[in-house]
Amino acid sequence: MLLTTRLSAPAQAAARALGVYLPVAAVAVAVLESATDVFPDNGLISVITPLRLVIGAALIALVATGARASAFVTRIDVPIAVLLLVALAGTVLGHRSGAPFRELCTEVALFYLVVGFFRSRPEPSAPMSMLALVAVTIAGTVALAQISNQTPTGFCAGGLLGEGVCGHGDSAVRAIGTFANPNVLAAFLLLLAPLAALAPRLATERTTRLLLTGLAVVGFGAVLTTFSRAAYVAAFAGLLVIVVVRWILPRLNRNQIWLVVTGGAGALVALTVGLIALSRGGGSLYGRGSAWGTAIRVTESDPLFGVGLGRAGAVISANTTAGPFAHAHNLWLNWLVETGGAGFLAFTVITVAAVYCAVRLAARGRATGVAALAGLTGFFLMSLLDDPANLSRIAMAMWLVLGVVMAESQPRWRDPVVAPRPKAPPRTRTAQTGPKTRVVPRPRRAPVAAERTRPVLPPVEKPAEVTRPQRKAPTHPTPVPGLEAPRRRRPPQPPGEHPQPPAPRRTSGQHRLPDPPPRTEDERPEWPR
Repeated sequence: MLLTTRLSAPAQAAARALGVYLPVAAVAVAVLESATDVFPDNGLISVITPLRLVIGAALIALVATGARASAFVTRIDVPIAVLLLVALAGTVLGHRSGAPFRELCTEVALFYLVVGFFRSRPEPSAPMSMLALVAVTIAGTVALAQISNQTPTGFCAGGLLGEGVCGHGDSAVRAIGTFANPNVLAAFLLLLAPLAALAPRLATERTTRLLLTGLAVVGFGAVLTTFSRAAYVAAFAGLLVIVVVRWILPRLNRNQIWLVVTGGAGALVALTVGLIALSRGGGSLYGRGSAWGTAIRVTESDPLFGVGLGRAGAVISANTTAGPFAHAHNLWLNWLVETGGAGFLAFTVITVAAVYCAVRLAARGRATGVAALAGLTGFFLMSLLDDPANLSRIAMAMWLVLGVVMAESQPRWRDPVVAPRPKAPPRTRTAQTGPKTRVVPRPRRAPVAAERTRPVLPPVEKPAEVTRPQRKAPTHPTPVPGLEAPRRRRPPQPPGEHPQPPAPRRTSGQHRLPDPPPRTEDERPEWPR
């Protein structure tokens, strides 16, 4: 705001408009980049790519137009700072490439841009839901086109949700949409499809609402074209979350709600422990067991800073013969391998805090909270068996949804509580003396020095009120029978003549006297000449 007060009135209006529309444009660019990879990855100037340039300019515009530092404060600032510090230390101390760390910084900058954008606008969910609808429609339409035209994608499914060889038997093409893998497409749709489902609420006309609903259904239906088992389970879990939050939780009390949340978290922990035990026991899970076991062994050799960002797949593939892996096939295990124990704990705190805040928002009836909770639930469930966030485009979508959740939540874990005002002590106190209770007056407080030196002024006497005598109503004498005054009688009129009407009564406004009769020549007075 200080930067715009020194400008002229037209320049101030242009700066305010830039501060309003530039963040929206930056978020739109990030969403389209996540959906289509439309912008080049090469830097315009050194490492400054078009996406980083737009995000940085939007953040500067928000600050220049009045956004304070408190508008960017969230509940996960500390774990994000720890994650960045650990990643920077692993990159510098390990003499590794800085490209993955720059991508992480870009994603975190997008997170804070979404937070500032949400808190600086009265209704930020409207443009966000429309952008999510556009992105989901693009990816979903391309996926449906690949299935309808039987476009070879390099991925096929055989039988009922089984792996198949393309071109043999009853294998079916698995859609990849605008991505390079069906699982990545499914993760993208799981994240943004619930937010896209909020777009039909913005339309008031029925036909427009039906069209927007149809586009959102395209995004949900495109998940089926991936033939991903994990995606099917995650999508079902997301829909179940929506049903529970919208129709079941409002009928439960607080203890029952906490019981449901605790049961869901316990089931998730039990599933994670079972997967780890399966990996230790040599289970396959289509090669994921070997990847998990190798990842845990690699972490034991470098538990402090990990192997570095973006190197988990190469290190795991070099320490196992099961096959080449691009990542650890588990979101949290991948962070453990790449950033060590500190980074793993930081990202775990981020995950738990995001889910907790989304649950609180959904319990309050916020539509954005319900959509974000459904998206994060499906994405995190799928991330137990895969790591789609290893791709920077999916990581941007994940940090975008995290920004939506944290922007809607309170910036602090515990709001400052205002202490209640102390009650005035009672004027009297009771003393028990025998069977009866008597009231003992409270002893007077000794005056302080300031009160003892205060001069005592004499009391001011009020002037006596002057009373006016009341006027008495006039009294009339009581008439005595036989002594009444005689009435005046009208003289008799001669026969044949009508009585003269009474003279008109002069009113207050009639000040002019009647004109005298005209005089003759003899009656006029002679004036001396």
